Amino acid sequence: MRTKEAISKRILDLCEERGISVNMLCTMSGVTQSTVNNILCGRNKSVTVATIKKLCDGLEITLGEFFSAPDFDEAEQEVR
Repeated sequence: MRTKEAISKRILDLCEERGISVNMLCTMSGVTQSTVNNILCGRNKSVTVATIKKLCDGLEITLGEFFSAPDFDEAEQEVR
């Protein structure tokens, strides 16, 4: 799994765990729906840490908690 896929999966998993929609996450975090949709659909080639931080703030978690998922430990090397 690539990093951008792990990020997308993590966002969806966190929304599911909290029983919220992606739209609700956008409202809670102040990140636009189009930005989140682009992340989830893989159209956003490089998600910024600032955007992930805003999503984390909306979810009331830290960046460390966001990235402490097994998918990130198993992500493929990006530089080839």
